[in-house]
Amino acid sequence: MLQRLSQLRQEAEHALQAVQDADALERFRVTYLGSKGKLKGAMTWLKEADPSQRRDLGQGLNQLKTELQQAFEAKSGEHKSRHPAQGPRLDVTEPGLPPRLGRVHVITQVMDEMVEVFGRMGFDVAEGPELEDEHHNFHALNIPPEHPARDPLDNFYIDGEHLLRTQTSTVQIRVMESTPPPVRIVALGRVYRPDTHDATHSSMFHQIEGLYVDRKVSMVDLKTTLLQFAHAMFGPEAEVRIRPSYFPFTEPSAEMDIRMTVRGRTEWVELGGCGMVDPAVFENVGYDPEQWSGFAFGLGIERVAMRRFGIPDIRWLYENDVRFLGQF
Repeated sequence: MLQRLSQLRQEAEHALQAVQDADALERFRVTYLGSKGKLKGAMTWLKEADPSQRRDLGQGLNQLKTELQQAFEAKSGEHKSRHPAQGPRLDVTEPGLPPRLGRVHVITQVMDEMVEVFGRMGFDVAEGPELEDEHHNFHALNIPPEHPARDPLDNFYIDGEHLLRTQTSTVQIRVMESTPPPVRIVALGRVYRPDTHDATHSSMFHQIEGLYVDRKVSMVDLKTTLLQFAHAMFGPEAEVRIRPSYFPFTEPSAEMDIRMTVRGRTEWVELGGCGMVDPAVFENVGYDPEQWSGFAFGLGIERVAMRRFGIPDIRWLYENDVRFLGQF
């Protein structure tokens, strides 16, 4: 057994001396020092050896393992010094690559621009909670308990008294409850309605609503405000029309349409509702309708973004596809 150990030592030394490249060095490691290599296999000799030789054989095997490991590492160091690794090197004089910056989401871009447009007309920004109570979402807006808009199937109720707001008109109520007139604000944010998702509907979307309360406010002021908004967002050639409609919280009420070219065809497109604040709403917040008048309007922010940029499907705005969002 000791003679076999001596033969293994000579064989390994000759094999290491014959190594000329990195591949041969790796083959040597696997052949002699690997988990299934010859040195590992030689450990089984201890079972076969005569008991009187086992001690010397074991010491010899451990010594051979240490010597081969040291010789392998020395050979590896020599090879690396003669053949340094090739590959891309850092040129410290080369200008650095600019970081890839993200973009503001198209919805946020439109929201910021709308706030800026209305800000130039003197409107402040007001905010309110997305989780609302029935008083602010319905009652104070002159929507009675029997009104279809309060149907549980048409709202996201959290419990018997609270729900996710269906419109940012709730912020107008909160502002009027805490602020004496005159008031000129826009309220914007997410609203929720259990609509079936399709190209033009979503159960969550963004809305901006405006409120102006002062003495002797009229429909002329409302139409002028909306016309100035349309020209700022869509260009000076934009045409606006106001047609009669109905909302519980405004009287008279109207729909705002803008004349646009959609897929090569010019047509009127609805952007939102508007009207003069109903006297009953003023009474609910403690304003005297004999002294004060005002108008309110509500616009879908996604609708404005889609019309402005020619986006045919509202769902594209929420899919977080950077190929789409990177266009804006």
